[in-house]
This record gives sequence, structure tokens and C-alpha cells, in this order.
Amino acid sequence: MEKIIKVVAAVIENEKNEILCTLRPIGKILGNNWEFPGGKLEKGETEFEGIKREIKEELNCDIEPIEIIGDAYHKYERGTVNIIAIKCKQLSPIKLNEHDACIWLERKNLKSLVWAPADIEIIDKFLK
Repeated sequence: MEKIIKVVAAVIENEKNEILCTLRPIGKILGNNWEFPGGKLEKGETEFEGIKREIKEELNCDIEPIEIIGDAYHKYERGTVNIIAIKCKQLSPIKLNEHDACIWLERKNLKSLVWAPADIEIIDKFLK
């Protein structure tokens, strides 16, 4: 049976309707690809608990998960990722702990970046 890796991704929009994009570090899997911040759910964790924990770890930022906007599946060599996109509100400043960079982009400009494949599916399905 194929392994399904459940991953949560924060879609954080600012007051200018720009969306936060984060750059995976070189040397990591999918390094130098852009992504929505987040990560793997831990055993017994809800999607909202997981996204709050992941964003605190990665961005040292408190967020308020608002709603699940959808999910997508993407097959990688190491298994299939089920990425769950969650609309979130930023409650405190961002300090990068795990990413090389972050930028805010308007929806129409999201595709100008080189994204991790699973994140492209989120953009295509929910963020046009």
C-alpha cells in the first residue's frame, strides 16, 4: 500500500491581498523551490493544531487558522503528499527559522515563482 503523507500548508493573506510565499533552503528536499509554509501533521493532531505548530516552528509567528480551502494530492518518489491548504490570519511578526526567504505576492503573480509541485496544485485549484 502506498504511503500517504498528510501535510498542512498556510495560505496567509495580508491587508493588501498579497499571499505569503516562502523559499525552501538549498540542500533540503525541493530546495530553492517556493512553498506555502507548513509541514507534516503529527499523530493525533488536527489540521488547525498542526498548522499553528508548524508556523510557530518555521516562522516564529502566531496565526489563526480560519478555514480549510481545499486539498490536493501529489505523487513524489518518497510517497504521495496530501497537501491541505488552510486560510490563516497572521497575528504576530514573521521571523524565518527554516526558510531562505519570504515574499508577499498578489495572486496573479504567484505563478512567476518556481514552486514545489504539490503547492502548484493548490495555486491551480484554489488561488486563481
